[in-house]
Amino acid sequence: MTVADVANAVGKSVDHVFEVMMYVDNSVYYDKPSSVIDNLQVIQDIVKKSGMRARTVPHPDLNVSESLNKDATKRPPPDPSVLVKRPPVVTIMGHVDHGKTTLLDSLRNTSVVKTEFGGITQHIGAFSVKLQSEKTITFLDTPGHAAFTAMRARGAKVTDLVVLVVAADDGVMEQTVESIRMAKAAEVPIIVAINKIDKKEADIECTKDMLIPHGIQVEDRGGDVQAIPISALAGTNLDELSEAIVLQAELMDLKGDPRGMVEGVVVESRTDSRRGKLATVIVQRGTLQKGAVLVAGLAWAKVRAMFNEWGQPIQQAPPSTPVEVLGWRELPSAGSEIIEVESEKRAREVMKWRESVRQAEKQEAEREAVACKIEEHLKIYKTQLEMRRKSGRYKLRPTGPRQKEIKDLDEGPRVSVVVKGDVDGSVEAILDILETYDGNAACKLDLVHYGVGNVSETDVELADTFNAIIYCFNVEVPDEVEELAKSNKVSIHSHNVIYKLVDDLKKEISSQLPLKNVEEVLGEANVLQDFEVTEGKKKVHVAGCRCTKGILKKTGKYRLHRGQEVIYDGLLASMRHLKNEVDSIKKDVECGVRLEDGTITFKPGDILVCYQTRKEEQQTDWDPGF
Repeated sequence: MTVADVANAVGKSVDHVFEVMMYVDNSVYYDKPSSVIDNLQVIQDIVKKSGMRARTVPHPDLNVSESLNKDATKRPPPDPSVLVKRPPVVTIMGHVDHGKTTLLDSLRNTSVVKTEFGGITQHIGAFSVKLQSEKTITFLDTPGHAAFTAMRARGAKVTDLVVLVVAADDGVMEQTVESIRMAKAAEVPIIVAINKIDKKEADIECTKDMLIPHGIQVEDRGGDVQAIPISALAGTNLDELSEAIVLQAELMDLKGDPRGMVEGVVVESRTDSRRGKLATVIVQRGTLQKGAVLVAGLAWAKVRAMFNEWGQPIQQAPPSTPVEVLGWRELPSAGSEIIEVESEKRAREVMKWRESVRQAEKQEAEREAVACKIEEHLKIYKTQLEMRRKSGRYKLRPTGPRQKEIKDLDEGPRVSVVVKGDVDGSVEAILDILETYDGNAACKLDLVHYGVGNVSETDVELADTFNAIIYCFNVEVPDEVEELAKSNKVSIHSHNVIYKLVDDLKKEISSQLPLKNVEEVLGEANVLQDFEVTEGKKKVHVAGCRCTKGILKKTGKYRLHRGQEVIYDGLLASMRHLKNEVDSIKKDVECGVRLEDGTITFKPGDILVCYQTRKEEQQTDWDPGF
């Protein structure tokens, strides 16, 4: 509504509205009768101070039926005249354990890395850092571990600038290359920070050369990418890196629109046992305030409170500010776009619309699957119909036993899991790892349920029903839930480093695999001569042998080789040394050997191999990629 529209609505003059606006917050921008008041709170305050009550309805010029069940969309690009300077959003990327979090700690004078399990970052952290030059920079610290590809991709999408951390002792590694590819896909400039220069093994020049094949040509190699050698641990050259970031941001002339409806992106989301559902958000447009109604994917929120990275409450968040939002009805997915809407009623409309779109997509996918099944059935039916006509029969009689209508799917070993994680991104990373499992032929891996937050009694009941194991990642197990799990004999495996969780799961899968037979060769003997002896009324063949390798045991199994052919594989009937029955023969000792099958003849030069088989545990060959 414009100022004039508000005056007409309350039945007062424009001068009256301007007089009231002197006592209303955030109303200084609207200084003309034609000025559009894009802040709903301002309109409501004007009406209230005029002695009336406000009600939100569709615009009179709009058809009501057209405005219902429509998705929330972003506003058109703002007028350049209203834009103001905003801090740059800088994403720190690179390979695991190359010092990204340590660098951020040095810039913030904190020690986040000490709070991280295994010294590796396992979710995105968003921080505002005020440099000594009084400039503010918003940093995103992304995980470098191979399992967190989706998180790094999100970090690259919401950023203005990427600081690529490369360790001078390791050089360019797998996730370094992946980070370069993501930064290029997002079309954002890159600054290279060559870390760990204080180490003896550091080779700065070699590291610069390693970057060239991947399209990163630093300035002293004839390119335009800044490369600053630093030591995050010792604090060496951090001022130079900060200046390089500020300079690059100045060249980019970053501006944002602090007015109107808020737009942003969910960086991470989690469930807190005390405060409920929380989402870390970066505001991209508008100024986020308490009471704002936000939609993100299939979740919506009325902002009850906002916190900075230190957990301190804040009242408003202008563009480029990372903020933790409290008040979500459902937990939003990391990476979802945030759009502010006028009211809770409008948020519910958007949710209804998006849910209907999702259901329509699901129905379409199911329809395609059904059509594919019908096509397969018709193909088989037509083949059988053609066979029936060729055989001259009107009715095709079924051959063989009748097939079960409901097939038993519980054949073979199976591992069922329930996954609970601290943040949405961590759960997503674990699910991506489970997707790489390709050993269903040997042992099936079933995902029963997954979610964000502490383990609940419902999770234990689900695990009990499906005979599943609960895997917790960085979450607590309340005492009452632990007691319930013990009484129901449900296993809960808690981990705080992702690769340890995967190793545990691999052990569990391996334990379900059947034991395999492993063959161990005990010894070999050369056949010197074939003797034919009479035992009872039968004539049997005995091999005169000399043990050439290892030891021959009477209880072992024997394989008779003649050239490339195996003549016999089985047990012995008798083993003698001189005329005495013996249990074993050592190397270079001669003996007489009779097989259980006495009809087999021996020839000089045959080789008799003695072996035994033992059961051994199998190991899964699943390789999650790290």
